[in-house]
Amino acid sequence: MANNKLRVGLVGLGFGAEFIPIYQAHPNAEVVALCQRNEQSLNELADKFGVEGGRYTSYEDMLADPNVDAIHINTPIGDHAKHSIMALEAGKHVACTVPMATSVEDCERIVKATKASGKKYMMMETVVYSREYLFVKEMYDRGDLGRIQFLQASHQQDMDGWPSYWEGMPPMHYATHCVGPVLGLQRKLANQVQCIGSGKIRDEFAGIYGSPFAIESCHIQMQDSDVGARIYRSLYDTARQYRESFDVYGSEKSYEWPLVEGENPVMHTRGKPEPEVPEQVTVPDYAHLLPEEIRSFTGHGVYDEANEHLSFTQGGGHGGSHPHLVHNFIRCVLEDYNAYPNVVESANITCVGILAHESALAGGEVKKMPAFTLE
Repeated sequence: MANNKLRVGLVGLGFGAEFIPIYQAHPNAEVVALCQRNEQSLNELADKFGVEGGRYTSYEDMLADPNVDAIHINTPIGDHAKHSIMALEAGKHVACTVPMATSVEDCERIVKATKASGKKYMMMETVVYSREYLFVKEMYDRGDLGRIQFLQASHQQDMDGWPSYWEGMPPMHYATHCVGPVLGLQRKLANQVQCIGSGKIRDEFAGIYGSPFAIESCHIQMQDSDVGARIYRSLYDTARQYRESFDVYGSEKSYEWPLVEGENPVMHTRGKPEPEVPEQVTVPDYAHLLPEEIRSFTGHGVYDEANEHLSFTQGGGHGGSHPHLVHNFIRCVLEDYNAYPNVVESANITCVGILAHESALAGGEVKKMPAFTLE
């Protein structure tokens, strides 16, 4: 590290560009390298953000740069495992957008590479740093919810119009946005899953991955817990506004995510007269948890309305999570802080989705989580 600053290189600069100014503004980080295959686009972006050196069209060349301490990976899903392992083997810390990988075997390789390298790995799961999640987590930590009885989460999205590599993807292969919060609230690991598939997507998409289901719905059993969770996921041919939801049912209070984007969530309080049990609540921003220099990023990003990335158009900006992700990754490296999710937790979250899809294909067969995700 130079002057107690994490020197970061970013690869994948579509959605990934959102993080450049956050690292630049953070008092303990700096952006020293950018990587994109298209040299013209790379230079335009680097000029825009004032990144003078470290402009790479080759990922291997960026990994060879001794000035780079950590790599933030925002490449397409199929490249996450390869790019993470390459970075770890090059002696770099890794922050990787979700999911960790697309196979159980690759998740295990990343866990092993992380341990062998002595470096940090953090999967950059947005929902567990969104203002809505932080609101519920704060209530849970205070004891306001009472005993947790059940957890539920969903991620429904219409992926038509997205890059072709998404077409036909099994819904649960991209399930981290609903797995993360149900495991993260009590910081538990899943130990088995059971999933069913429902409906059917168009034939030309179903044949790509051999995955016919429009919706996959999974029950999760957690390690060292009597609490169960249900998650459900859709990607194609299902009419639904974008929704990442997280519902928590406690003995004293329960929280339900709004059904429609822009509405307020509902809190249910035990013991009140029945008409007064539910009430709409306003979720505050949690910028106060961050260094002052990056607090403004919980409310805005780098994209304007004319050039907004699809993930923001559909997803409401990921709940102000991006500066929290950056700050926790920096703390993870500089302070040896056990930020959520660490490498084993990231593997557990990702493998829940992978094994849930296998369960659905097997008619709802129970799948046990692999040992390396339970350590």
